[in-house]
Amino acid sequence: MIKYQIPGNETIEISNLVIDFNGTIAEDGKLIEGVAELLINLSGKIKIYIATADTYGTVKTQCESLPVELATFPSNKAALSKKALVELLGSENCACIGNGYNDGEMMSLAALAIAVVGTEGLATACIRKADIVAPSIHSALGMLLKPDHIKATLRH
Repeated sequence: MIKYQIPGNETIEISNLVIDFNGTIAEDGKLIEGVAELLINLSGKIKIYIATADTYGTVKTQCESLPVELATFPSNKAALSKKALVELLGSENCACIGNGYNDGEMMSLAALAIAVVGTEGLATACIRKADIVAPSIHSALGMLLKPDHIKATLRH
């Protein structure tokens, strides 16, 4: 578990992280360079779930050596499936990271939601529902590993 003590706000305790795959940690179905190392570092502190419709059919091979759980679903049920996963894990102890329109529903529930600007862009639905907007996935994952970064961004 990672605790983020936010001045002027409640303490956020995260035990689970739900991350979108394509557009967030992967480009064109391939894991973005440097992401694997960050996920490995985070996995020692929290449980990580990769949530995807697996558009390119590559999530299993791209993530097989990582300490993550995969959650795949049909593309027409992406938003509801991601939301259901956050609900199942307990939204009060769940963080999420995404960039797409279908990530907005899970972001509205999670205790901590980070929207990522990637090469595919960032849907405004994510921006409206995110607590933080990060310039890259490396930055987003790095923030989770450094509680003072979250604290500085979210303090009142």
